[in-house]
Amino acid sequence: MNPTDLQALLEALTHRGVLVELGTLAGCLGGAWALTWLLRGRQPRAPGVWFGDHLVDGVLLPALALAAVLTARWALHSSGVLVRPALLQLAVPILASLLIIRVGVRVLQVAFPRSELVGVAERTLSWVVWIGLVLWLTGALPLLLGEMEDIRWKVGGSSVTLRSLVEGGLSTVVVMVLVLWLSSAIETRLLSGATEPGFGGNLSLRKIAANATRALLLLVGLLLSLSAAGIPLAALSVFGGALGVGIGFGLQKLAANYVSGFVILAERSLRIGDVVKVDNFEGRITDINTRFTVVRALNGRESIVPNEMLITQRVENLSLSDPRVVLSSLVQVPYGTDIDALIPRLVEVVRAVPRVLAEPGPAVQLTSFAADGLELTVSYWIGDPENGFGGARSDVNRALLRTLQTLHIDIPFPQRVVQVQAAPGAEAAAQLLQQPAQPVPPPAPSQPAVPQPAALQAPVLAAVPAAMAQTQPPGMAS
Repeated sequence: MNPTDLQALLEALTHRGVLVELGTLAGCLGGAWALTWLLRGRQPRAPGVWFGDHLVDGVLLPALALAAVLTARWALHSSGVLVRPALLQLAVPILASLLIIRVGVRVLQVAFPRSELVGVAERTLSWVVWIGLVLWLTGALPLLLGEMEDIRWKVGGSSVTLRSLVEGGLSTVVVMVLVLWLSSAIETRLLSGATEPGFGGNLSLRKIAANATRALLLLVGLLLSLSAAGIPLAALSVFGGALGVGIGFGLQKLAANYVSGFVILAERSLRIGDVVKVDNFEGRITDINTRFTVVRALNGRESIVPNEMLITQRVENLSLSDPRVVLSSLVQVPYGTDIDALIPRLVEVVRAVPRVLAEPGPAVQLTSFAADGLELTVSYWIGDPENGFGGARSDVNRALLRTLQTLHIDIPFPQRVVQVQAAPGAEAAAQLLQQPAQPVPPPAPSQPAVPQPAALQAPVLAAVPAAMAQTQPPGMAS
């Protein structure tokens, strides 16, 4: 649009016919809003490209509004009511810009639902589109494109202009958005109805088909966008060689994880919903991506397991060919219990627990003659290991305890007899401790030592061995 057209458009907005256009535009917007509300329904649905979280978030509302405005402008011009509907002509590029923004944003949100870069891409796309609209309405866009055409430089043996690069980038964005939209639609269609019989019931085949389709479409879209940008495909041979060298040296693990992901999905050794144990982590597989597998434990923790680990290491799959899992509980009964009458009663009680399977049924075996009683092993099967083992085992143990209490059978507990023997001389020591303490006489006043004559000391020294001989016990005499 040149400045002359813009001036004529602004002058047309001052005529009386603008009221007719204003009413027509309001009717088109109201009709588009009502039709979108009817198609969306009152029930909440999963966000997609056509319908967003709210009524105005999807692509359907601006698309219907643009179609209604184009139809109304053509009808007013053909009927001769208005020679040049200025307001409707101005509304068309605005609604087209809004449609471009909503398409790009919704496709990115559906293709990358958990990425934080979607918000940044939304704001960037909005600024680019609205600035481009303002430049086109004011007539500055052709001048800007002419200036960008004059900026050129040499890349290898070809000349590249700034305009060609910008147009190639915009073409790349458009092609990639369309490819992502198509791949998201195909993936949604493939993954819907996973419980249907036949192909629909095999979620792993649907997942590998969705991943392969997305990879193929992205490759085709990349080639098309490079061609639109003016880059010859023959130049990719150097890039392909560099990529091969990178995979051979630094990207071995990454390439191995991607290949392992397709192998897992193709051979169906691990499927979404299986209960597995890998690297001492047990849980249910919630998603299998091309690079990693998500395993969610019953406590809510999630483990990101590289696909190569699932191929090269030992993995326990509790539900590969049969989801049924056997559990066991131990219980002891006293010696003398009528085991032949008790075992059928316990089998019937365990069979009545909700999660216990009737086929194969529970069984009770006398497994050990323990020190405190007879040890019974109660074995039973469950068919939903993804719900955990603790709840089923607790229900069975409670049922066993109630049954034993009803039959007045006590569960034996360890009993030990401790004998205490008195040590030799303990009774005499106890009697001695029970006697009252005798008062200690005060010591006699010290007397000065008087030297004794040698004649008096000799009889005393001679009497000492005789006294010692009389005090020795029998058998100790020398």
